Amino acid sequence: MSKKNLLKQHAEVEYAKELKAIAKLDNYQKPINWNLSPWSVVTYIMGGELEDGTVISPKYFGNKRLIEVAVATLVTDRALLLMGVPGTAKTWVSEHLSAAISGNSTLLVQGTAGISEDTLRYSWNYASLLAKGPSEEALVASPIMVAMEKGKIARVEELTRIPSDVQDALITILSEKTLPVPELNTEIQAKKGFNVIATANDRDKGINDLSSALKRRFNTIVLPLPNSLQEEVKIVKTRVDQLGKALEIPAKLAPQKEIQRLVTMFRELRTGKTFDGKIKLKIPSATLSTAEAISVINSGQALAAHFGDGAIKARDLAAGVIGAIIKDPIQDYEVWKEYLETIVKERKEWSDLYRAFKELEE
Repeated sequence: MSKKNLLKQHAEVEYAKELKAIAKLDNYQKPINWNLSPWSVVTYIMGGELEDGTVISPKYFGNKRLIEVAVATLVTDRALLLMGVPGTAKTWVSEHLSAAISGNSTLLVQGTAGISEDTLRYSWNYASLLAKGPSEEALVASPIMVAMEKGKIARVEELTRIPSDVQDALITILSEKTLPVPELNTEIQAKKGFNVIATANDRDKGINDLSSALKRRFNTIVLPLPNSLQEEVKIVKTRVDQLGKALEIPAKLAPQKEIQRLVTMFRELRTGKTFDGKIKLKIPSATLSTAEAISVINSGQALAAHFGDGAIKARDLAAGVIGAIIKDPIQDYEVWKEYLETIVKERKEWSDLYRAFKELEE
């Protein structure tokens, strides 16, 4: 399959030119098995212009110090836990850190409620196991085991979605840097460069708290939501433009005006007050994160491209906004109705939005 036909490229492939340009000029000390120095990893994540004029696109918009602490953590023997509400770029940062450090962001374990210890440790090829018994040939290495053997970064997504007893399978790996394989009377010892980046949030239902023993093995960094309206608009604009090109949506670039109106709505409902602080609002159950704003604009682009004139208008946003806000059909609907009639309706510059929302009710 042609890589051009892939829906999403791995970070190390999509940004290969940037990584190569940074590596060419990287004269700083590199930890063993790191592709780039810590300084260059931060440059790759935060963006900037290199000495030769190459422009590195920012992968994270936020406090540079948080990224520096994250990278410094991975230099040590402590694992990194990225915390935050959904939509704060935890997965995005994790992927790009792995791509920059190891040149491979695919050593990934996706946490779910039904995951078993085998997914974190290793499993067996049962045909070979039955035919020959336990052997190295029958052993199926997990992404974490592969990372240990090669001195790479392993990623664990949604750590708190994993049952607590399964989570604790990581304790020996993170503390002793070994993975026992008692069936073969041996163990896998981690090579230098190995570490783990986990992500977690405390807003989802059905989460499992981390044991104190496991928490001690991680250095936790909380990634916050964007501080200002302007910062969040910039993030949404950048990612929407990137996604539009990647998905080849034949639409005009999303206008700043529509993005700003959407982000304003989300921030007001998220914080429970209007932008000027004069009116208190009920808060919906939905997170209304930056990631959800990106999804709404992206959906609006598709509507405008295929069922409009290519330019996003209020009616292209309306359905996506309502779908993002109303997760609970009873509680959230009341929250939305109040916001629509007391805030949206009263803003003259939002009259087209109000009409678009009312059309959907007819």
